[in-house]
Amino acid sequence: MSDRKVRKSQFAICIASDNADLLTPRRIYEVLPDESAARSNYVRVIDNEGEDYLYPASSFVFVDFTLEIEAAILHAA
Repeated sequence: MSDRKVRKSQFAICIASDNADLLTPRRIYEVLPDESAARSNYVRVIDNEGEDYLYPASSFVFVDFTLEIEAAILHAA
């Protein structure tokens, strides 16, 4: 059995947005699991209004942070 911690959060950086009120380029967003959306090349994120919504996956770059950085991001939200 491994002592490695399992990541519970996924994050993405917005690289393109048609509506700056909902998504801000260069901002980090929390990604919520949605297998159906992923099959259609969409991703469910918590947007600037605090709502989870589907956006094109091509609008984001997915990033892996250390557990300490993930905790800091979630704490700051």
